[in-house]
Amino acid sequence: MSAGRSYWERSMKSMKSVSKRRIAVAALLAICAGVLVWVVAVGPQGSPPDASEEQTTAAAPAAELDCGEGQEISRSLSSGATWSMCWSIDPDMGLVVSDIHLTPPGEEPISIIDSLSLSQLEVPYDDGGRNTHDITESGFGGTKMKTLGEDICTGSILDADIPNIGDGTYGESETRGVLCSSEVDGGVAYHSSDAVAPAATRKTDLQLFTVSRVGWYEYITEYTFGADGSIDVQLGATGDLSPVDYSDEEHGWDVGEDEHATSHSHNAVWRVNWALGGDGGMQVQQFDAERTGEMGDESAELTGQLTSLTHPTTAKWQDRRWWRVLNPEVLNEDGHPISYQIEMEKTDSFVFADVLADAGTDAHAHAHETGYDVAFTNFDECERFAVKNTGDCGDGVEDFVDDGAEETLDDVVSWVAVGYHHVPRDEDQSPMEMHWQGFALQPRDLTAQRFDVPEGHEEVNGVPDSEWRESPTG
Repeated sequence: MSAGRSYWERSMKSMKSVSKRRIAVAALLAICAGVLVWVVAVGPQGSPPDASEEQTTAAAPAAELDCGEGQEISRSLSSGATWSMCWSIDPDMGLVVSDIHLTPPGEEPISIIDSLSLSQLEVPYDDGGRNTHDITESGFGGTKMKTLGEDICTGSILDADIPNIGDGTYGESETRGVLCSSEVDGGVAYHSSDAVAPAATRKTDLQLFTVSRVGWYEYITEYTFGADGSIDVQLGATGDLSPVDYSDEEHGWDVGEDEHATSHSHNAVWRVNWALGGDGGMQVQQFDAERTGEMGDESAELTGQLTSLTHPTTAKWQDRRWWRVLNPEVLNEDGHPISYQIEMEKTDSFVFADVLADAGTDAHAHAHETGYDVAFTNFDECERFAVKNTGDCGDGVEDFVDDGAEETLDDVVSWVAVGYHHVPRDEDQSPMEMHWQGFALQPRDLTAQRFDVPEGHEEVNGVPDSEWRESPTG
């Protein structure tokens, strides 16, 4: 990583020397005939979450972290894998999770992400009358960060020192309960009806969220760390429709007696500063599967291929396309490089309104034809916000890409853009039902097999032997 990181990057870095302290507390609980290792670590102001259900897989140890002025959370889940990370509240970005490590059962901790946060939320209204940049203009931290109660948090409410920053004022810091940390039901982990070794179970996930009020909207910043190694990234919106943004039927929807609440977009971009397998040495690839025009015996043929993205770039999503960040020098037991896949959900793609407004300038002559769903750059502490960036390193992501066009991607940052076009409805009053937008990060070849291999499936790695191939299906 580059030297001289900003406070929120620098204070979260870990595992840089053998002197790092471990905050994790390990307890051995006897459960039936098995042994459960339950690892919980929280910051000095938080209290450990309560164990919700039995686990029958011995939990992996937590990573050793130095969270600086942040706080640590470690949690072992149903698969036996353990997530360890730091969390803090940034005045602009709100919740920042950093120094994220994952320890698979029986293995050493693996560095995954240096920091993960929102980097901009733009809200342009369809009538052209208003556009806000909620991260840089209002911020999700400070006075915008709401104190949580047990009415919405079923886990543990963790405290942080929140400075009284907002609306141009600065005051004393208050210690408030702002982070909800819960172990939640993750649904069915697997179900195999194979005659040789049938197996089925559910899983648990670690879910973290905060609530920020900006204007009339209240936003939930939520990260869910799965027992399977996945990271689900979501922004939820609730609160109330803006009482000053009403127009006509061409630009909104009738939510009263001929009262048209103006439609608008929530253009969110997340900044993922990778540290997969350690600092630097990372690469980016794009996968596409395309029809060949040929037919096989029973279906159309498709060919899949990987394209290396060697320099900072932007990219757009399309059917059967995804991207992965990999470390070619760190291999799993099958000899495959470890990686994480960026999986886009259904999204209303967008080009930032400010870029469109500048489309007549030489610098953005083709802005209406570009935009991005994902962009990749090298880490630079100055490059914090997707648009309205401060400092002398460019206004936003497209400037970052242009400025670094000759660089080789190595210390990779992913900028993931997810749009949501909100056409109001009667049910939005009042308050609005929660609506969500986000994406997922899926482990790809992080380990040679799943974390929690059920009994009888241990040898299934590659083409199954004859006993499995001859098993009945369906």
